[in-house]
Amino acid sequence: MKRILLLLVVVFLMGMGYAAYEQRNVEKQYTESQDDAAAAMKVAKAKNEVKITGVPKIMQKPELDRGCEVTSLAMLLQHAGVEVDKMELAEKVKKDTTPYKNESGTYHYGNPNDGFVGDIYTFDNMGYGVYHEPVADLAEDYLPGKIRDLSGGSFEEAVLKPLSGGRPVWIIINAKYQKLPESEFRTWNTPSGQVQITWSEHSVVVTGYDEDYVYFNDPLGVAEKAERGGFEEAWMQMGSQAITYK
Repeated sequence: MKRILLLLVVVFLMGMGYAAYEQRNVEKQYTESQDDAAAAMKVAKAKNEVKITGVPKIMQKPELDRGCEVTSLAMLLQHAGVEVDKMELAEKVKKDTTPYKNESGTYHYGNPNDGFVGDIYTFDNMGYGVYHEPVADLAEDYLPGKIRDLSGGSFEEAVLKPLSGGRPVWIIINAKYQKLPESEFRTWNTPSGQVQITWSEHSVVVTGYDEDYVYFNDPLGVAEKAERGGFEEAWMQMGSQAITYK
């Protein structure tokens, strides 16, 4: 009888030991799976970071008070291997020479979709800027068949995707890099129809992004990065304008 009881005790203790072993094994596997998941998240985040090197930093001033668009284009074209400077582009970009008039609060001026509006060289004279179509046409003269005007697309397709492929992106945004209140916009009557403008209009070359920020070359030299969400909203507010090259 004692031998039977002893045998039962031994079997019981062996069972308890095996159960404890199984519990430790399960806990180990769970911990390892958690570590693997954390590592995978780190890898995914690293893959969502892009920074393009070799994009020249060119300042628009002192020669071009309003030359942010052509200066940013010079950066893009030089990265593509084209030998061209901002002054040549400023001379060649299409112009809209419609004179400025303010008739009792109704504004008449040129259309930046048709050409550069006003004086590109100095703030001493009236002026504004230019949008993507004339800039893309000008870029095409230097890289025939290789310019991609992605304006109107999503931020993902028009900006982030080219960056992931190693191509910087010319864009139109505002100089505050965040969505502006409607009070900062006004409507112009132009020979080709009405257009909304803001005096905060600006152009930069986007060179990278990560989870939190967008990185860019600013021809005014004021900023190098901006919060990603606000930057995207500001870009969309200015018409989702983007140009890159193949």
